[in-house]
Amino acid sequence: MNEVSVVGPDDGESIQLGPVTMRILEDGSTTGHRLGIGEITLAPHTQGPPQHRHAQHDEGFYVVSGIVHFTIGEIVHVAPAGTLAMIPPGAPHTFANPGDEPAVMINTFTPDLFVQYFRDLRDMIAGGREFNTESTIETMSRYGTVPATDYA
Repeated sequence: MNEVSVVGPDDGESIQLGPVTMRILEDGSTTGHRLGIGEITLAPHTQGPPQHRHAQHDEGFYVVSGIVHFTIGEIVHVAPAGTLAMIPPGAPHTFANPGDEPAVMINTFTPDLFVQYFRDLRDMIAGGREFNTESTIETMSRYGTVPATDYA
């Protein structure tokens, strides 16, 4: 029989990255690495990562609560709770919570490749390295992800 994963509301692997919390719900070990799932909580007035592109995985964001601004190239999409944003490989994107309340999203990675990125950031911070744009971009580069500075 295949292993089944049930992650309760207080379970999962929680990773604190400044004002962002990533709770890993599925790291790919149950799905044969076809799918990873996390829950992202953005504190009020929080910017996400630098705008970037993934070469090797699709990324999905479902807004559970709050309002998230997704920037895709030069277009900002205001996404209230109940909104799904699917980002295919190659599409430039980032997100932010400019509001006064926390925002919570379910984040998917197909395949699960990018789950390890969050663990790498956690380990980098624990090792004493500063969590900033430069270190974030360096860590992203290990997972087929690059900054997006042109939006053609």
